[in-house]
Amino acid sequence: MNKENVSDVMSDVYRYMGDVGVINLLKCFVVCHGFRVTYFMRLASNGPRALRLFYRWIFTHYMCKFGVQTHWGLKVGKGFYIGHFGSIIINSSAIIGDNCNVNQGVTIGAENRGERKGVPIIGNKVWIGANSVVVGKIVIGNNVLIAPLSYVNFDVPSNSIVIGNPAKIISRDDATIDYICNCVD
Repeated sequence: MNKENVSDVMSDVYRYMGDVGVINLLKCFVVCHGFRVTYFMRLASNGPRALRLFYRWIFTHYMCKFGVQTHWGLKVGKGFYIGHFGSIIINSSAIIGDNCNVNQGVTIGAENRGERKGVPIIGNKVWIGANSVVVGKIVIGNNVLIAPLSYVNFDVPSNSIVIGNPAKIISRDDATIDYICNCVD
């Protein structure tokens, strides 16, 4: 799928359903809780100006309902995918690239002091496993798999798997194969 020809919302639909269209958009609303959060997050910041307050209210409702804590102004790329809902915390200043997956229990947060004071920048095609923590002014490269229960507070090069606490990096060209599907080009 060519990302220049599709909206952010429809790229999200493609990630969840493997195809676009009105029927798949409706299916996403019914069965994909993470899609609803992302959909209203996008509308709350980029929707029609007259309706943004209304969309922010709906976004807040879905955040509370599905256990996601972030801000409607979060910078997130096309094809964002929340695999499972519950206890997901994403700092409002973080930047997340295209085709990224976030699972339950994930924290993407800030460090408040020291040399890594700040928030992460996450590249394209990054899969963040359940209950992982990614914190500090760090850069996560492209095509990175962060294994469940990992604690990452350092830069991660592209084409890597990060595993453990303390985390270690394993270089691998096919790091996200079979973990990130239906990518938006």
